[in-house]
Amino acid sequence: MTIRVSSLAASFASALSAASDAAGSQNYPPATLYVVATPIGNLADITLRALHLLQLADLIACEDTRHTQALLRAYGIDKPPAQWLAVHQHNEAQAVQAVLERLHQGQRVAYASDAGTPAISDPGARLVAGVRQANLSVVPLPGASSVTTLLSVAGVAADAQQHGAFVFAGFLSSKTTERAAAIDALTAEVRAVVLLEAPHRIEALASALALLGQRQLTVGRELTKQFEEISTMAASSFPDWLAQDSNRARGEFALVLHPAAIMPGVAPDTRVLKLLLAQLPLKTAVKLAADITGEPRNALYQLALTLKAAGPG
Repeated sequence: MTIRVSSLAASFASALSAASDAAGSQNYPPATLYVVATPIGNLADITLRALHLLQLADLIACEDTRHTQALLRAYGIDKPPAQWLAVHQHNEAQAVQAVLERLHQGQRVAYASDAGTPAISDPGARLVAGVRQANLSVVPLPGASSVTTLLSVAGVAADAQQHGAFVFAGFLSSKTTERAAAIDALTAEVRAVVLLEAPHRIEALASALALLGQRQLTVGRELTKQFEEISTMAASSFPDWLAQDSNRARGEFALVLHPAAIMPGVAPDTRVLKLLLAQLPLKTAVKLAADITGEPRNALYQLALTLKAAGPG
């Protein structure tokens, strides 16, 4: 996300005033870590409470101080160097102590990742855990998230066998073998699955997902930004979709793998599956049962869950 500060600060002057009016009378306890969601692309997606808290905070802890400093300046918020602390994946464990020192001094600390809601696929979870272990307060300031943004327009709830339930898988391994194993495991997952990917790895992920055939996939590229693109297709069509336009391999990606369709009338034979479940972990038993019987793996997976819940018998 490239931020041009010069003309934006004036545009957001009324937003800062509105933030003060709307959120200023609320309680913001000291000695508290505030986990602040920031926009994933469109700067107007910041919340009024986030704007007010970012002005109020004694310390801004963030993944990239240069990026977040530019973001705050775009809103007309400027903080001196002493009020900034870098907290990223390479120093998060050590940075927890620096944050705890500030909190013990009674300061309000705001934590923001580069974009979206912290501690989901970005750093922040270790920081939150460390503050909670010290019996200090952590307050979430919700806002933008690529996960919920794409889910809201993917339309998977009507397809889902479990009332819209989904799994967040995030970034799969960049290693070919490990990624292939993860994709193979998705064939038995009856819920929707949310994935994230960077532009330099999207073609490899597309090739791996293509093995899922006709299973539906919603691709979100550059969400909330000027060149946002959202398309739903069969997983097997994803590589061709990327190849149709070289620009499609650019930008950040969120993807929703729709729930696997369960064929009506399929009632797998329980005999083989029961024998395998008695000796093997559930996923291994399902895979072998599908190989042996030729029955759909997703139907066998659901049956296995039912058999496990019912217990021996």
